[in-house]
Amino acid sequence: MIATALIMALVFGTVYWVVNETVYQNLEADILFEARKHSKAIEVAGDSIWFRNKAELEEREHQQIQFNPVFVQLVNRQGFPMDKSPNLKSDYLLYRDKDYGDFFDTKLGGRSIRQIQLPITDQGRIEGHILTAMSSESAQSILRDLRNTLIGCYLFVLAGLYFASRFLAGRSILPIKEMTHTINRITQNNLQERVELPANRDELYDLATGFNKLLGRIASTLERERQFTSDASHQLRTPLASLRGTLEVLIRKQREAQEYEKKIRYSLSEIDRMSNTVEQLLLLARLEADHLPAHHRTIELVSLIEDCLGRYKKQIQGKDLKVRLDIQSTEGQVPQYYAELVIDNILHNAIKYSPEGGILSVAIDTQNDRPRCTIQDNGMGMKEEDIERAFRNFFRADAVQERKIPGTGLGLSIARKAARAAGAEIEVDSEVGQGTCFTILF
Repeated sequence: MIATALIMALVFGTVYWVVNETVYQNLEADILFEARKHSKAIEVAGDSIWFRNKAELEEREHQQIQFNPVFVQLVNRQGFPMDKSPNLKSDYLLYRDKDYGDFFDTKLGGRSIRQIQLPITDQGRIEGHILTAMSSESAQSILRDLRNTLIGCYLFVLAGLYFASRFLAGRSILPIKEMTHTINRITQNNLQERVELPANRDELYDLATGFNKLLGRIASTLERERQFTSDASHQLRTPLASLRGTLEVLIRKQREAQEYEKKIRYSLSEIDRMSNTVEQLLLLARLEADHLPAHHRTIELVSLIEDCLGRYKKQIQGKDLKVRLDIQSTEGQVPQYYAELVIDNILHNAIKYSPEGGILSVAIDTQNDRPRCTIQDNGMGMKEEDIERAFRNFFRADAVQERKIPGTGLGLSIARKAARAAGAEIEVDSEVGQGTCFTILF
């Protein structure tokens, strides 16, 4: 409103100034015309100055109706009146010593006039001055009416704009108030509530839509966090309960050294299991962070596969697995940190779920100039409905649990998140009883 008021004041002031200048320019043009016209009818003789035909001035005054009369007066060098137009009667125009050719406002008989005085020269010498004036009351009346009209319009328009703007702004911010009330009601316990979308598809509609999507992402994140915390607590509670039970049994009575050694070894294995779970949970938390660490070091995919196979050499020999390595390309470079997490977890699962004497196939090639690794086993395989769920935190298929194969259910979850961090894609093809094939495209 302040900006609007200033702009309106500037516009109205400009209008008034333009009209004022125009009115006075027209009035001054008429005065100057009359002054020059009467200057031609002046007679100069010595120190005397008079109108050449004053009777004609009197006759013109009586014969013509003058809406804006012209007052003319002659003065000598000292400013004493020498002659004047009959309409001045007993009044005299104001003489100024230094105002030559400048217009100024003054009074004549209590009436406002606009006046100019021009020098009268004879043979290059100033003999006196001609004072010419016209009434400025009509011009001032017009300007006064205009000023009052502009001030009234200014106040009226400004008041109208104020109330109209207030009304429109109130209607405009009504959806914002409703959004604010809804947002204030939303807490961690009712994240399912959503902001009502405005009827018009404007900026507020986009804002409400974006806020609802944000609430959805927050609710999904909190739900995953609750599920993660619940699963993590369950995974850690089980070995702790087993460890506690084992130790309580040991202290009930004296036992032989072999039995103590057996129970202690079992307890150490449970501790190792918990340590492994905690390490994987910490790794998973880092991979789920908004700002993942930047690992710019790369490695050849072939070298990475050889390192991972060498790491699991004892497990491969223990299960008498036959490893088939098919290398069609050796030039593929992959980000070492994330690629190692992907390959290590998938290869570890392939070894763990392969049967005794099974076949483990690893192939390396390129697709669209991108390194590709395929890891296939002939183990128990997965059901179709379990393929996508296998990447969830702590998911373990029923068949795996029935066979009591150890694990935390975090390996494939870590592999997928590491693949996303590296910009890689993982595809799975599995069939129950036939095995599973993982394809990683870096």
